Amino acid sequence: MAFRLTVAQDAPALYAAMHAVTKAIRSSGLPAGLIHLVDLRVSQINGCTYCIDLHGKEARHAGEPEARIAALADWQRSDLFLPEERAAFDWAEVLTRSRQDRIDDAHRELTLHFDEAQVAALTVAVAQINAWNRVGIAQHVGTVPAASAA
Repeated sequence: MAFRLTVAQDAPALYAAMHAVTKAIRSSGLPAGLIHLVDLRVSQINGCTYCIDLHGKEARHAGEPEARIAALADWQRSDLFLPEERAAFDWAEVLTRSRQDRIDDAHRELTLHFDEAQVAALTVAVAQINAWNRVGIAQHVGTVPAASAA
């Protein structure tokens, strides 16, 4: 894969700071599988092919069944996801798409399943994957991974 720029090399302190936030999110107490699925769903929305590939692999490695990964793009119509996962996906979509008209309803549903610290962690997780998606899109020329190009 060709690169336009490489943030890790061209701005190493900023890359390290982003990586530190990601590490903190992963140790926040949110379920690892949920974080992987939220990262994957936001990456799908943003069209970051590199991140879709990466987070799909992470979800598989964490034990997510292929059926759930495949259904994630249309999670609203799938019965494969738990109510708390659905609330987290809705929150991720509302924040990613800046749907301020739906934020109160999404927040209300989220708080039925998560405490304040988890809501805060999930909010930062969504913001962080959005940031990583923008970095990934900016960096990569021809963002289709070689394995998916066929």
